[in-house]
Amino acid sequence: MAVRWGLRGKSAMALLLACLLSLVPAAIIGWQAVDGIRQHFATAYAENYTLLHMQRILAPISRELALAQRFADSQTTRAWLADEHAPLKRRRFFTEAEGFRHSFADHTFFIVVDASGDYYFDTAGEADPRTPRYRVDVDDPEDAWYVETLRSGVPYNINVNTDSKLGVAKVWINVVVRDHGRPLGIAGSGFDLSRFLDDFIRDGANGMTPMVVTPDGAFQAYPDTQRIAFSSGAEAGSVGREQRIQSLIADPGQRQALRNTMQAAERHPGEVRTLRADLEGKPRLLSAGYIPELNWMMITALDVQTARILDPGWLWTLLGGLTLLLALLLAGCVYATDRLILHPLRRLQHSARAIAGGDYSPQLAVRRDDEIGELSRAFSRMAEQVERHTRELEARVRERTRELEQANQEMARARRQIDDSLVYAGIIQRAILPSRRLAAALEHQYAVLWRPRDHVGGDFYLFRESERGCLIGVVDCAGHGVPGALMTMLARAIIDHAILEAGADDPAGILEATDRQTRESFTQERLPDSIATNMDIGLVWIDAASTTLTFAGAKMSLYASDGERLEILRGGKRAIAQKRRMTHTNVHRPLHPGWTYTLCSDGFLDQAGGEHGFGFGNQRFEAMLQARANDPLDAQIDAFEAELEAYRGDLPQRDDITVLSFRYRPTPGSEPSSRRDEPRNEHRSSQEPPDESP
Repeated sequence: MAVRWGLRGKSAMALLLACLLSLVPAAIIGWQAVDGIRQHFATAYAENYTLLHMQRILAPISRELALAQRFADSQTTRAWLADEHAPLKRRRFFTEAEGFRHSFADHTFFIVVDASGDYYFDTAGEADPRTPRYRVDVDDPEDAWYVETLRSGVPYNINVNTDSKLGVAKVWINVVVRDHGRPLGIAGSGFDLSRFLDDFIRDGANGMTPMVVTPDGAFQAYPDTQRIAFSSGAEAGSVGREQRIQSLIADPGQRQALRNTMQAAERHPGEVRTLRADLEGKPRLLSAGYIPELNWMMITALDVQTARILDPGWLWTLLGGLTLLLALLLAGCVYATDRLILHPLRRLQHSARAIAGGDYSPQLAVRRDDEIGELSRAFSRMAEQVERHTRELEARVRERTRELEQANQEMARARRQIDDSLVYAGIIQRAILPSRRLAAALEHQYAVLWRPRDHVGGDFYLFRESERGCLIGVVDCAGHGVPGALMTMLARAIIDHAILEAGADDPAGILEATDRQTRESFTQERLPDSIATNMDIGLVWIDAASTTLTFAGAKMSLYASDGERLEILRGGKRAIAQKRRMTHTNVHRPLHPGWTYTLCSDGFLDQAGGEHGFGFGNQRFEAMLQARANDPLDAQIDAFEAELEAYRGDLPQRDDITVLSFRYRPTPGSEPSSRRDEPRNEHRSSQEPPDESP
């Protein structure tokens, strides 16, 4: 006989299934909550355990340290160390030292006389303490702790070390004895290493591994004594990789996290910092605390799975109660759902399906005055509003789309106009460059790298020729792009006037005239202080008859090299039209046959690149000049550009770049070479611009 399931049965089964399915995420969430509680208690347990061990270690060692400092600072100790062989001082010292020995926890003291190197060690029931056990040798690696302790300048240190000459392994407290800054020796005491480890490290706590390390990770106390970095407390022993806590962690990211945690604990003494890491491949909860008095780091590794943080017995009781509560809630929900919700919602379901299909005018049979009825009426009003808003939104979208299309077309036209204007401006700017004059005068003895950052820039170079020689120069105006290009046009006119006034053979006079005329042209009343009008200039006058050159520069230098030597003629430290004036002077030098002379704007030197994004720099540039000095000039410029591109990588060009190299070898009567007349430029024009240079 077939069983017919009514709506009530179906809703009950659905609710039961929902409850059963909800148990899965509920169980996961519950387990996560329990695990979170366990982790919370584990963290608190680890922090409290670390703090407790920090105090357990600090209290006895602080007592021993204070006692050792009193022992070292005693006037009797100082007097004897200053005069080791004085009988009276010797007798008084050992009488007082015997009292200190009984007060030390290990009933042991030691003292080293710096003047003689004698090492005295006294412990109960052994040899006469007045006889030195051995003599410290600064060249003996086993005595390096003594040398490093004195050299470090610290008043004391705590060093874990095995003294093979005495046959003891201790946690040594070394206190430096000084007299007005002069070291007299080292005195102190120590703890037996095995007893120290048993008392503070091998305490048998379930799942807990305590350890003591230096701030850089060297083990000072560890259950496995093979890993202890002996003499590292005095910075005298070499610390192997296996003797650092970092060696227990394979993952580099976790090692870095451990370093960060240790540094944070060191910055906040008395506080405990925790992190999770895998020690020797096993997950552990690490907690670190710094003891500044000892310069030690207390680190504990907690195995959360092994340590019994929570008792699982209470979970079963909680699970039984939750199961009973779930059964009661299920029964009540079944009845309420069937009676009050399921039947009215079926009608709303049909209306929702109609709206999902695009019908915004559902017909709901509303016969109830309760919340379900209100919901049905609100549903109908919502359908009407959604339909109206959808139509308005579609109309607005169509209108906005048309506006955006029109705006995009206008922006494209404006961009084309700007690009065309910049290209034409670049043609105009290149017209002032004396490429053909240079080619006619110097033939193949020059090469230029001229590369504005944008279509146009603030760099240009100049050339003047006369019967007695020629003037070559590079000018770097403030700014780049269109403002820089406008500055080059104004600077060109000012420099032309300055050449007429001072003469082409007086570079310093040209700079002085240019500086004066620039200041007169750009007064404070005409331009605000925020607008830069200064320029870097390097000018070289070549006297062909006397085979000499005259150089003057404003924040620009002249480089000369034959491949083995590099000479740098430094320009002035201030730019033209800078706020503070300076007087420019000419530098005269002989012309060396075969040498390469180079002028360069700061755009090349300041170009960012490399691994860290630093500028190309003077040192790298000078090495490049010297390495390429004997290459053909075209090959030099090609190599300069290739090296700059390789250094720049994916970074953008930061400024306008101009490099001009030449070798002056006058050859009267020769015809201009057919070499390239135009400087290298990332924005080349399809037509050769006219050369307007005089």
